[in-house]
Amino acid sequence: MSSHLRKGLIKAPLYALVALTVCLLAVLAYFQWIVALIGFVLFGGIFFFLLYREDTREKEIEQYISTLSHRVKKVGEEALLEMPIGIMLINDEYVIEWANPYLTSSFEEESLIGRSIYDIADDLVPIIKQEIESDNITLHDRKFRVVFKAEERLLYFFDITEQWEIEKRYKEEQPVISIIFLDNYDEMTQGMDDQTKSSLNSQVTSILNKWANDYGIYLKRVSSDRFIAIYHEKVLNRLEADKFSILDVVREMTSKQNVPLTLSIGVGVGVSSLIELGSLAQSSLDLSLGRGGDQVAIKLPNGKVKFYGGKTNPMEKRTRVRARVIAHALKELIAGSDNVFIMGHKRPDMDAIGSAIGILKIVEMNEKAGYVVVNQQEMDTSVSRLMKEVKQKEGLYSRFISPERAMELASENSLLVIVDTHKPSMVISDKLLQMIDHTVVIDHHRRGEEFVHDPLLVYMEPYASSTAELVTELLEYQPRHKRIEMLEATALLAGIIVDTKSFTLRTGSRTFDAASYLRTLGADTILVQRFLKEDIQTYVKRAKLIEHVEFYKDGIAIAKGHENELFDQILIAKAADTLLTMDQVAASFVVAYRQEGMVSISARSLGDVNVQVILERLGGGGHLSNAATQILDVTIEEAVQQLYEAIDEYKQGGSKE
Repeated sequence: MSSHLRKGLIKAPLYALVALTVCLLAVLAYFQWIVALIGFVLFGGIFFFLLYREDTREKEIEQYISTLSHRVKKVGEEALLEMPIGIMLINDEYVIEWANPYLTSSFEEESLIGRSIYDIADDLVPIIKQEIESDNITLHDRKFRVVFKAEERLLYFFDITEQWEIEKRYKEEQPVISIIFLDNYDEMTQGMDDQTKSSLNSQVTSILNKWANDYGIYLKRVSSDRFIAIYHEKVLNRLEADKFSILDVVREMTSKQNVPLTLSIGVGVGVSSLIELGSLAQSSLDLSLGRGGDQVAIKLPNGKVKFYGGKTNPMEKRTRVRARVIAHALKELIAGSDNVFIMGHKRPDMDAIGSAIGILKIVEMNEKAGYVVVNQQEMDTSVSRLMKEVKQKEGLYSRFISPERAMELASENSLLVIVDTHKPSMVISDKLLQMIDHTVVIDHHRRGEEFVHDPLLVYMEPYASSTAELVTELLEYQPRHKRIEMLEATALLAGIIVDTKSFTLRTGSRTFDAASYLRTLGADTILVQRFLKEDIQTYVKRAKLIEHVEFYKDGIAIAKGHENELFDQILIAKAADTLLTMDQVAASFVVAYRQEGMVSISARSLGDVNVQVILERLGGGGHLSNAATQILDVTIEEAVQQLYEAIDEYKQGGSKE
């Protein structure tokens, strides 16, 4: 608005008043001209006085506005140049057109104008290219929150170093609780004299106390085989960087004394509640022990788990007492159910089918209806041969049903027994698993992150050679209402023989006890060999699969299938077995297409290399000496490259998330 127009609007009421007064004086002059003349003079004086005052006031306002505008402009310029916020203008070629002094000093440069973003701060490039509105970056050991205005090509830099350091310190000082368990302590010290036992305790306690002092950990022994450790998350980061070397120290010290004593550690982290931390630590310890001990499990609140260690073959620790307790508990669950369904993993092997037949016999001994859930279209050659023998036993064969038929027969009070796996993604029918609330898990694999939800009973023994071995021990504590048939005992023995590679791998004294018991029941070893025979075409195809093998670090052999050829999972596994029998091979990996878009990796080891830990990094699992995984939507070369990286991490002692 112009000053003249503004003045006109301000003086308009005054002019109106003058006009009205003049009219009144004119009327008065008609009757009393002398009085009108005096009034006119007085009014004229007042009018000119008011007009003068209004002009003076307008000049004062204009001067104030002018001064204020100058001050605001000056403050804006000073703020732009001196306030502790960085400002930068760039062009389309990522060249700096202007930057305020504060930002220039943060870059420790005399001038930034004309410099390229690529030269001074690569971290800014993704923010600009992707038009990220806000992100944090580091410049010369200081943290900045960068706000990007894409339309103006303008960047603001807010120094958040102090805030970031406070947040970092707060996170580093979060409490962590660990439960440290001495594996095998009771078994190892049972036959020791007091002096030897005291010496062992003293050495282990001394090592743990020194470790705790070195890292600033509060350590308290709460029982003969258990310690509680409390420390900060900053200390946990150091322990992870060191790969929890305390595991190796204790193992090496005790092995020199011929006492295979190891540590299992469960860590609770990520929550502020001490109760929740303790619960996480105990859950982590259970997971560590379930995987065979001699390792660290760190369970995070989001459900993810990190593992360290687990490189040694687990010692056989289960006892007859535990087998008897599990057998009694299983008997009670069977007695309280309407019927029982037994289910193994997809494409079941001899161990899965043999242990399923063993559980079926336990159900029959307890006089309940039992069914084995199978998919007849997904069986390997050896299992198909077993099923031909089963068909000749009408009573037994009638108990093998499809998943669809099982869902028809299932009721609210049905019991589902899962054998030879504990992962919901691997069972024959996940729909049946979701349908039946009461479940039992019997498995000999090391426990992984994925697990059946809320089972009533879990019998997991990674020290056992096979699930068939565990089921055989459970059979010994069942009622003898029905005799175990020769074919049933043979199926169980076949499961043990397959998983131990004819009693050469993962074989303990209890394995031979179970095999001996099955032989007394009439298990036929010749029939087992007939089941496991291989045809010539399969043998040739397997030989072709391992024809091109390469060695990668310390006796690790890797064989690759052709990009355009599919192989059966059993054949891939047998190829890994064959490769392991070769000279100078400590561990074998066979990588091949199992189906279109899926690469399968089977791994075997003599025990020096933990193939389970390696393949867990690729989403798989299994045992220290026997593991497998499947990877989707990758080529064989890409899968091999991922395998190389997993082996490198394992060699460095890394963790798996």
